[in-house]
Amino acid sequence: MTLSLVLVRHAKSDWADPSLDDHDRPLNARGLRDAPTMAQRLVETGLRPDTIIASTALRAATTAEFFGAAFGLPVERQERLYGAPAALLLGAAAETGARSVVVVAHDPGMTVLAGRLSGDAIAHMPTCAIATFTWDEDSWDVATAVAPDAWSFAAPR
Repeated sequence: MTLSLVLVRHAKSDWADPSLDDHDRPLNARGLRDAPTMAQRLVETGLRPDTIIASTALRAATTAEFFGAAFGLPVERQERLYGAPAALLLGAAAETGARSVVVVAHDPGMTVLAGRLSGDAIAHMPTCAIATFTWDEDSWDVATAVAPDAWSFAAPR
């Protein structure tokens, strides 16, 4: 069996309204363009996630909804993913028990986790970047303790 983890950093957010709480910032025009484009790019890889989990922050949840629409999956919003560190992001994915998980969240946790899983080959997760990791394992307990067997990276533009 193969396990896969797809990390998606939220798309570009709008900073135009300084009165908005960070949690409530929406996507800007570029983010609204990139999110469906990158979701389609993931569809075209042939990967079929079983579940999508996302931060409750508006920009992450909106990004996740584009991925959910592309795959015909609901998005489970988890408040703990807002500003989560790498270990929590990986743990949350493993806790789903799904074979293939998409996690939509924030930096710096996304970059730290992508770097760790790629052997430091991924130095930065720009907005709406996708990092996919696969393990030829049948247990997340094992997968979270060993390096992935393969990985890929894609960013908008």
